[in-house]
Amino acid sequence: MKVKYFPDTDTAYIEFSDHSVAQTKDINENILIDLDGDGKLVGMTIEHAEAQAKISEISYQHVAKPA
Repeated sequence: MKVKYFPDTDTAYIEFSDHSVAQTKDINENILIDLDGDGKLVGMTIEHAEAQAKISEISYQHVAKPA
């Protein structure tokens, strides 16, 4: 997974795979998802990322599977 932030447009793009995008769907006026030919998630665009997703506070946590 890759997260790209474009401060000039306040847009974030979260890339989940390197598959080709076959379709883009609007979730709402600020969030779009990209799907491959099989309907699997390729990426997500977040417009107005600072307000929508608090992009300046991004963090990553890997939670282990229960034993």
